[in-house]
Amino acid sequence: MKYEKAQNILPQSIIEIIQNYTDGGYIYIPRKNENKKSWGENTETKSYLKLRDNEIFSKYCSGIPVKILAEQYFLTEGSIRRIIRKERTNCLSP
Repeated sequence: MKYEKAQNILPQSIIEIIQNYTDGGYIYIPRKNENKKSWGENTETKSYLKLRDNEIFSKYCSGIPVKILAEQYFLTEGSIRRIIRKERTNCLSP
């Protein structure tokens, strides 16, 4: 997200109304609900993590211990267990 100067995009009358509430401060204008995007939609992060989690689960199923997976992926053992639980649930659901 980048900052825009209010005077470049808003009419002076609206700027004056906003100044009654905050004078010289920063405000965040949220997106309209219909324009919101889900987490990871703008980047490849979501798909990268899905592939990584599938790989972790596959290695776990082939016998690699949680402790070794945690070291390989620089994650805590708790995170590895959470990924395994999630992937196991995904495998069981239709």
